[in-house]
Amino acid sequence: MAETTTGTRMYIDGRWCDAAGGKTLAVINPADESTVAEVAYGGREEAMRAVDAAAKAMPAWRATSVYERAKVLKKTAELIRGRADELARVMTMEQGKPVPEAKAEVLATADTFEWFAEEGKRAYGRVIPHWTGNRRHYAIHHPVGVVGTITPWNFPMALASRKIAPALAVGCTVVSRPADQTPLIMIGMFECLAEAGAPAGVANLVIGPARQVADVYFERPEVRKISFTGSTEVGKELIRRSADQVKRLSMELGGHAPLIVFPDADVEQVAKAAVIGKFRNNGQVCVAPSRFYVHEKLAKDFTEASVELTKALKMGNGLEPGVQVGPMFEQKALDKTTALIEDARGHGAKVLTGGGRSTRFDKGYFFEPTVLTNVNGSMKLMTEEPFAPVMPILDFSKIDDVIAAANNTPYGLAAYVFTNDLTVATRMAEGLEAGIIGINDPVPATPQCPFGGMKESGMGRELGVEGLEAYLETKYVSVGLREG
Repeated sequence: MAETTTGTRMYIDGRWCDAAGGKTLAVINPADESTVAEVAYGGREEAMRAVDAAAKAMPAWRATSVYERAKVLKKTAELIRGRADELARVMTMEQGKPVPEAKAEVLATADTFEWFAEEGKRAYGRVIPHWTGNRRHYAIHHPVGVVGTITPWNFPMALASRKIAPALAVGCTVVSRPADQTPLIMIGMFECLAEAGAPAGVANLVIGPARQVADVYFERPEVRKISFTGSTEVGKELIRRSADQVKRLSMELGGHAPLIVFPDADVEQVAKAAVIGKFRNNGQVCVAPSRFYVHEKLAKDFTEASVELTKALKMGNGLEPGVQVGPMFEQKALDKTTALIEDARGHGAKVLTGGGRSTRFDKGYFFEPTVLTNVNGSMKLMTEEPFAPVMPILDFSKIDDVIAAANNTPYGLAAYVFTNDLTVATRMAEGLEAGIIGINDPVPATPQCPFGGMKESGMGRELGVEGLEAYLETKYVSVGLREG
């Protein structure tokens, strides 16, 4: 059984531990820039130990009944739900999002563990018809091996669970590296895994520099798969590095999602959905809509409604009741957002609300939710992933033109369409180049459905049956039978 954690340590081979050199990392609250905690901060040595532990634990975990593995995952889900309020506050303090949003993420994490606990029981093989009477053919699944994960700060618990839960469900062991900004919530998740009975070495948590941990993943042949969520730039580097050992990759990368409003949509309802989708987590969402194409018949009314709704959003420390928009996660994000808006202004954009760092707070990384018009393709916010609370609105008149505009990007993660016309909805679902398409649904992610992108937005899928298959190899077995 695992030792008790102090809530600031790494978890390797069933034990909570400090960094070998005693190094620590300050976790900063983005709402007031205070230090929330000092956590153990390791690196290469700890990653090597974690891979050793995962490799040692792999044979026994693979041989464990899928039903026994499911018990661990379901118990983990129960423990997470039972601690949802506590975990939500921890997430808010280190990440910034309002407590209700944080709690929704915590509960979604529990749902992911529970769903894969059940779906792991259905990782079936198949019997294949034979040509001759003395042969039998069948296909079986085999866990890919030790899995190394690297996850970001914006959804620090949910995105990690999409990798850890399916990997454990099918018999893989895991080494997980969280973002430097948000290690505490991952410590909380691993407390639940340990208490749920995950054997030593099956799930390991290493807090340390991404580069050092990734180097170990790529060097060690025992790590057969790497699952990464982050920028397209880093994803491309991982693809190049994976060639040496032909490591399997799953990657959810950048996005630049269009949101398209057709003339039959209800303006007030769509404006509410658009503002919610855009400004949740202060726009720091890979699948957040970042280009708003509104039919010219509705553009004026939609823009006015969106501006009023945006102005009404309550910004502040996510721990305070009623807050809808928290801070951005660090100063660098503020600087990037400011630069994007200044570039847009320089190319003729008009700021209708927001447009700069909030002056209402003495400390914290607060940026006012922003709505822009007079937007064109020469602006950086139309070509680069903004990852910011910025809502640029454009108009259109023809369906073919808006499909072309929406697809005119190297990204293809998500797209959103609002219409009550079945023909239009069908044409958009078939014509948009995105792995996730929400029709009259601004938040489509759910554990049982595949999640991932096309083009430069990623490789493979998380969640759904596809998210389970991502951690399995398929083996073909042919048996020759004796005659007589």
